[in-house]
Parts: sequence; structure tokens; C-alpha cells
Amino acid sequence: MFLNDLYHALDPVAFAIGPFAVRWYGLGYLAGFILGGVFMYRIARRWKLDVSVDDVFNIMTGICLGIIIGARLGYVLFYGAGYYATHPLEILALNEGGMSFHGGLLGAIIGGSIVCRTSKICIPTVCDIGVCVAPIGIFLVRCANFINGELWGKETDLPWGVMFETGGNVYRHPSQLYEALLEGLLMFLILWFFWRRVPPRPQGTFMGIFLLWYGVSRVLVEFVRVPDAQLGYLFGGFVTMGQVLSLPLIAAGIVLLVWAHKTKRPQVWHSA
Repeated sequence: MFLNDLYHALDPVAFAIGPFAVRWYGLGYLAGFILGGVFMYRIARRWKLDVSVDDVFNIMTGICLGIIIGARLGYVLFYGAGYYATHPLEILALNEGGMSFHGGLLGAIIGGSIVCRTSKICIPTVCDIGVCVAPIGIFLVRCANFINGELWGKETDLPWGVMFETGGNVYRHPSQLYEALLEGLLMFLILWFFWRRVPPRPQGTFMGIFLLWYGVSRVLVEFVRVPDAQLGYLFGGFVTMGQVLSLPLIAAGIVLLVWAHKTKRPQVWHSA
């Protein structure tokens, strides 16, 4: 089982400087933010928008802060199961893990929108460009989840099963890599196919594709992914919190695609 051998050959710590250990998980976030900024600038220039490096830097700063704060608060609210109500100081313990994609998405939208409003930059266009680069970070962080041996899947006898150190003496679905491929690599290629065309599709198109594709992919992967132990299955024992949170994304994606098709608002950088 080649993936099993790969997993056991990897160390969650990329390198250490004295007592300070740098983990692949943190590097995944950092690389995602940097590459996201680079691709955001390239896409905006390709669309012939009046973008500056300072614009992208400021927007990415707002997005990064929004993701970190939103992802942590999302985990506390959606997956904490009341634990943090009695241990509030541990909300700040980011080094202990616990980040929610859905909370991070909301935080990214809020953080980026605040910067856009103060700089009079068009929020819908920035959202469209932002989701075109988001799969890069998703891919890297899900690969880091695999290296960490967390968020693994159900038992399997498939040839790519992995025996995770915390998952018992059984082979499991590498659900982290399923998400990396579906929500990361494949979604990036789909959005790339559309954003490389000039003139770009109307406002809302890319956000709609992103929400719809991510929501459907996450719902499907959750069928082979073990839910968080503190929550388990919901609603009769067959639905996970990840699926519950993804259904609104699917609905929002469909609404945005219909809205984009009807309004056909062009992509612009500066708001009126």
C-alpha cells in the first residue's frame, strides 16, 4: 500500500530551530496565502483590471486574518460541543489544532470585504478572484492533514488504504487526500478553465461554481470520513456536521449562478 508507506515516511514537523518546531500544517497555510496573493494579482491583471500590488497585499491581509479567526471560531461553535464554554481560554490555543473550513470561508469573506469597503474595491469581483485561488490553500492544508494523521476516513480494504497511528490497527480511507484532490486540485483546474478566458464571466459566476463544487464534494467525502469524536453522527446517526454545513453552500452556489446568468454584471475592480 504505497500511500501507507508514504504516510509513515513523513514527519509532521518540517524542521526545527532549537525548541521551535515548524510544522507542515503551518507551512501549508503560509504557502497558500502567498500563492493566493500571487495568483490573485495575475488573474486581476489578466482580466485587465486596474489592480495594484498594494491592493492585493491589503486584501490578502484581511483575508488571512479573517480565515484564521473565522476558522477557529467556526470550530469552537460548530465542533466544540460545549467544551469551550467551560474552557474559554483554550479558544486561543491555535497550536492545539481545531479549524473549520466553513468558519474560515465566512471569515475570509468578512475580512476581505472590510478591506474592500475602505479602499472602494468591488467586493463581488474580489470574491470571484478569491475563490479562484482558494483551492491552492485547500489542497496544501488537506495534504498537511494527511501528514498529521488527522481527519482520517472509515475502514477500507482498498489498495490505497492507510493505517494511521491514531486510527487503530486497521487500514482507512485517506479522506484528507480525497478532499485535497476534489476540493483542491480538481476545483482549481475547473476554475482555471474559466478564469483564463478574457473577458471574464459575469460577477458571481466563480463564487457560485466554488460554493456548489465544494459543497457537493464535501458532502460526498463525508460518507467515508469519520466524524469528529465529540459530535459523532447527527439526525439519526447518518449525517455529519460537515454535511449539514455544506448544504447551505450548495444552495448559495446555485442561487449565485442563476443571479450571475441573469444580471451579467461585468467584473470591475473599483466600486462606484
